[in-house]
Amino acid sequence: MTNPPERKKITTLTLRQKKARGEPITMLTAYDYATALAVDRAGIDSILVGDSLGMVVLGYANTLPVTMQDMLHHCRAVARGAQYALLIGDMPFMSYQASADEAVRNAGRFLQEGGMDAVKLEGGRERAEAVRGIVGAGIPVQGHLGLTPQSVHQLGGFRTQGKTAAAARRLIEDAEILQEAGCFSLVLEAIPARLARLVSERLEIPTVGIGAGVGCDGQVLVTHDLLGLFDRFTPRFVKKYADLHAVMAEAFGAYRAEVEARSFPAEAHSVEMPEEDWSALQQLLSSGKAA
Repeated sequence: MTNPPERKKITTLTLRQKKARGEPITMLTAYDYATALAVDRAGIDSILVGDSLGMVVLGYANTLPVTMQDMLHHCRAVARGAQYALLIGDMPFMSYQASADEAVRNAGRFLQEGGMDAVKLEGGRERAEAVRGIVGAGIPVQGHLGLTPQSVHQLGGFRTQGKTAAAARRLIEDAEILQEAGCFSLVLEAIPARLARLVSERLEIPTVGIGAGVGCDGQVLVTHDLLGLFDRFTPRFVKKYADLHAVMAEAFGAYRAEVEARSFPAEAHSVEMPEEDWSALQQLLSSGKAA
């Protein structure tokens, strides 16, 4: 019996090599140590610590309230749990839009303080200068085009993008601009499948799709959606691989019922003193010598 090959740390080069070989890239989100550990053990190529934590962990209506401190806190937890996956930190709203210099400083914090391997930011040609600055500082950058949640108000909601010829052409141009600026990969979110395939074929760098069809070089999902951790609306492009919300609710209900019936904790869940010490305690109490 032969031993399985030793797993190596995934890098940005690994993803480019997978694209060249036609091998799909896998990516999931994680926001805590336990989830990162499980995702890493499943052999997923990359973990995105997404600003989606604002919605699925912190309970916000969108990603806009998420801060650098929020992101760094969760990045550190994920970095402690994942050993092999490429770790990408999502730059939150207004951490890179004001100036290229500020973008570089904040990107550096993701690596220096958050333990990430790379950062992700949203936007096309308007972010090229920031991308060039961050890459120039030696920090890998993943771009994000299509539905960009930090621009939800400008886009008029969470809506599919690139559906007209003009919009599709602009997205293709933006993808090529980001590649030229130095991005190692692009996330394509909520765009027509044919457009996503075309972009993927035109680029040398790998694309990772979410709601963008099977023609991308890889796929990413929000782990909380994949696991069915919410009893709420999820986008049509999400596939639930489990319904953990129902499992959790059932477990919590069973716990409540057993506590109320005093059947938990049972003897198996309790610790007792040795009989001789219990007897000694009783004697001390009866003689009034207990402290």
